[in-house]
Amino acid sequence: MNPTVGIAVILTVLQAAHCQMIKDLSACLLGQSLRVDCHYENKTSNPLSYEFSITKDNRKHVIHSTIRVSENIYRNRANVTMQKNLVCLYLQSFTTSDEGIYMCELKATNDYTGNQIKNITVIKDKLEKCAGFSLLIQNTSWLLLLLLSLPLLQAVDFVSL
Repeated sequence: MNPTVGIAVILTVLQAAHCQMIKDLSACLLGQSLRVDCHYENKTSNPLSYEFSITKDNRKHVIHSTIRVSENIYRNRANVTMQKNLVCLYLQSFTTSDEGIYMCELKATNDYTGNQIKNITVIKDKLEKCAGFSLLIQNTSWLLLLLLSLPLLQAVDFVSL
């Protein structure tokens, strides 16, 4: 086998074996809560495990996880929602003592390439408020339906005149 072809085959196999990839990690304030959005691309239907943690004072603290046990101080304040290609952490009663480096770690079942990890530094005074529109954009089917129905609505208005 040609060495160039062999390398191309190996790279293709490694790329295909990689089941998910974190695309973006962002944080914002939703009222008094912190929201951390972990956007990912999933190339498999295998179940996804996640972990949100914070590093402060050179120590990692697990906030919410399906991989490891969460720490007691976060259990009653944190919850996670999962949608297609998005895992959201909500941390209630967010204060300056919750500032630090937040980490999103994802692992797809039977993905032997390792966990995907992305970090973001969160400082309360530097956070923007979560945009209400960004929540609606996650499910764009309603927007597409509205845009497609605009010509019909205009035609009805014209006929009624």
